[in-house]
Amino acid sequence: MGKIMGKEYHVAVNGSDGSIGSVAEPFATIQRAADIAMPGDTVIVHGGQYREWVKPANGGSSEICRITYRAAEGEKVVIKGSEQVTNWEKVEETVWKAVLPNSMFGDYNPYKEILGGDWFVAPEGDILHTGDVYLNGKSFYEAKSLEEVKNPVMRKEGVNPPWTKHAEPLLHPEDSIYQWYCEVDGENTTIYANFQGADPNRELTEINVRKCCFYPVKTGRNYITVSGFEMAQAACPWTPPTADQPGLLGANWSKGWVIENNIIHDAKCSGISLGKEESTGHNLCTRTHRKPGYQYQMEAVFRARHIGWSKETTGSHVVRNNVIYDCGQNGIVGHMGCVFSEIYGNHIYNIAVKHEYFGYEIAGIKLHAAIDVQIHHNNIHNCTLGTWLDWQAQGTRVSKNLYYNNDRDLMVEVTHGPYVVDNNIFASDYNFDNIAQGGAYVHNLCCGTMRREPVPDRSTPYHYPHTTEVAGTTVVYGGDDRLYRNIFLGGVKTYTEQSTCGTEGYEASTTSLEEYIDQVLAKGVGDLEMYLLVKQPVYINDNCYLNGAKPFEREENYYLSDENPNVRISEEEDGTYLEMTATPGMLKAAEGELSSGFFGMVRIVEAAYETPDGKEIFFDSDYRGQKWEGAALAGPFAGLKEGVNRIKVWG
Repeated sequence: MGKIMGKEYHVAVNGSDGSIGSVAEPFATIQRAADIAMPGDTVIVHGGQYREWVKPANGGSSEICRITYRAAEGEKVVIKGSEQVTNWEKVEETVWKAVLPNSMFGDYNPYKEILGGDWFVAPEGDILHTGDVYLNGKSFYEAKSLEEVKNPVMRKEGVNPPWTKHAEPLLHPEDSIYQWYCEVDGENTTIYANFQGADPNRELTEINVRKCCFYPVKTGRNYITVSGFEMAQAACPWTPPTADQPGLLGANWSKGWVIENNIIHDAKCSGISLGKEESTGHNLCTRTHRKPGYQYQMEAVFRARHIGWSKETTGSHVVRNNVIYDCGQNGIVGHMGCVFSEIYGNHIYNIAVKHEYFGYEIAGIKLHAAIDVQIHHNNIHNCTLGTWLDWQAQGTRVSKNLYYNNDRDLMVEVTHGPYVVDNNIFASDYNFDNIAQGGAYVHNLCCGTMRREPVPDRSTPYHYPHTTEVAGTTVVYGGDDRLYRNIFLGGVKTYTEQSTCGTEGYEASTTSLEEYIDQVLAKGVGDLEMYLLVKQPVYINDNCYLNGAKPFEREENYYLSDENPNVRISEEEDGTYLEMTATPGMLKAAEGELSSGFFGMVRIVEAAYETPDGKEIFFDSDYRGQKWEGAALAGPFAGLKEGVNRIKVWG
């Protein structure tokens, strides 16, 4: 497909916004180009540091007539939401203060803006802000008082999800003694910080000033490409699904963005945002307390439909080959604005590992209503939670991703399917929070536990296939899952009664829709209550259970052994490797080709497992894209040999 080419504008740190934006006479700010760029135009930004919030005034008109922003080839371009501060005054041995005029922040002062909103959880008594302090790029911790700044205590554990039943350790506890505290009056903002012996006037010391680095203030700025930048240090707010969701970089309820080859880090909350927007609700539970957040979220879905939420107006973004790290809430976030998107090739790590706060919206990738979203070939590690698909993950596919060293790898919540999880490496001790139904788990390596729970008290929407049109709402009964040709490992600690290694947690489930209906009818005359009394069918076969993992009691064909394959992930200079010892029993092949047509339709939605364009999915290649030769093995690797296998899984 050809591209319609328009004008080319150039930006350089030695340019002038009064110039014409040519190579010889470039603009000085990216915003100057963003104010005038029209469909088909390209904005080329040359090397250097730009401290600004770029707010695109216009969007492209189609896939072939977009507005492109890109870093000049071979040049490093950094956009920062921070400013350097050099007027620090020493208070005592390691503590300094900076007094800054409020005018420096305009209409958004991150040291006055309170961090919070729906589903946000701060430590008891804490008031946190959207601002931050950085010493040579290192983010500080906010203290409750000046006294804490003067006498910092190392934090070893942070705020964590209550259902995990264990504290989550800080990844770098030694950094927690670098602390800051702020006071704001009618004229000035005063920031105190403990620099642990460093002189902040001699080092690079920065503070958050702007909410975003690249984010349109108006919705509907479609078909924009953002490529090749480094963006950092934005004071973006908490982004629940019931509020406006500005990120350090984001599309703001638009269509057809391409976000590629960028380095995104140190967002106070979310690195890349794909939506929602404010008119469909903004923290109304926290602000009014009239209804639970759940109800406002349900209303947001119908409000979005009312204003035209559809494939024609929203989503269909591509987020690829970005490096995203050190963000407080999410690497990538989106509610409804993420529909029909593709997220691949991204390296996402160190998300929410400071544990300064918790909230029910934290993950490397956290999406609501991920309709037909394809998440594949990403490397997600050292996150509080790797990926969280919440509400309406219908037609979603999570395929060929690498997860390791996460507190939890994947959570799917209150959705009804069909969704597919295939050919992934789940190498953390806690793999799944399966609080959903209608999932197909195929050819995965699962090194940890699965927690399963029904949700009989929250009815959530489902859709006509491949659209945003709501077909109905219902509760999550649990089950209606398909689990084929996975490797499950035991030998790790389980923290909840609902957590198991393997598929034994599906005990007492029916194994066909016919059996399920017969048992419902046998309960007698009734309606809704009868369906709550019978466990939905599950379809489980050809899995491999090792080192204490246990099978579903009615699985017919499986391999069970106490042997330990000693799976290990190692990060090396040329990439990331997985080592696994395979025994002859693990190399027993399953019979027949496996495709999504074999799985039938999910019970509630009455929709098939298929690609976004309605085609059957064939599970004919492994994690690396290598085709299965003959019958397939359990797990995500073709060509395993007996003994130690060393496989490059990233890089």
